[in-house]
Amino acid sequence: MTEGALQGNTILITGAARRLGRLLALACARAGANVVIHHGHSESEAETLRAEINGLGRKTWVYQADLGDSSETRDLIPIINRSTPIHFLVNSAATFESLTLDSTSLQAWEKHIAVNLTAPFLLSQAFARQAQAEDGARIVNILDWRALRPGADHFAYTISKSALAAMTKSLAIALAPKITVNGLALGAILPPADGKFVDPDILKNIPLKRWAQAGEVEQALLFLLTCPDYITGEIIHVDGGRHLV
Repeated sequence: MTEGALQGNTILITGAARRLGRLLALACARAGANVVIHHGHSESEAETLRAEINGLGRKTWVYQADLGDSSETRDLIPIINRSTPIHFLVNSAATFESLTLDSTSLQAWEKHIAVNLTAPFLLSQAFARQAQAEDGARIVNILDWRALRPGADHFAYTISKSALAAMTKSLAIALAPKITVNGLALGAILPPADGKFVDPDILKNIPLKRWAQAGEVEQALLFLLTCPDYITGEIIHVDGGRHLV
């Protein structure tokens, strides 16, 4: 992706302060975008990222909102719009817990649905209301290979992401022709943040037999943010072929 491909655009990335969100935010900044950094409870990491993006010569804004709280989520984009318009929305923030059907409490279920599904719904709705037809507005939802091949593991997470995959396609129809909506379904990208045990057999069911490289995920996102606007409702798997097995 050539430097400056996103020049003049402002992107809101949820969960941008840490891990995958941070990776995506820096990729967009390197491609020329100004970045709105959303975080839930990672103020210091968000400020560190702000300084790094500013060092690239881009503008940044930092906003905190608990995406598990629908009122905070609903207010986020209107508040951001007081400072800057948003051209692209990347719904990256997610909660992820390894729970079976039996171990999924109602509280855990509601948390996954709130953050992984309701928040992207509310943000997409607010984004659509503020987007101008001539902006070439785009939404990218970050999914998981499990969303298209749901199983019994990570029960609440998988169901919430499966619903987000369905919503991605519905939004593509509902928001056309003004806004395109696509998704990235990711596989083995980053080891667990809490340092928990990583199954040594995790690569066994991945045809390419390796973890993704950060640049491969970045390139996939930048493609969806710069590709022909005749592409909408698509879900691209960046999982080494995991969803095929």
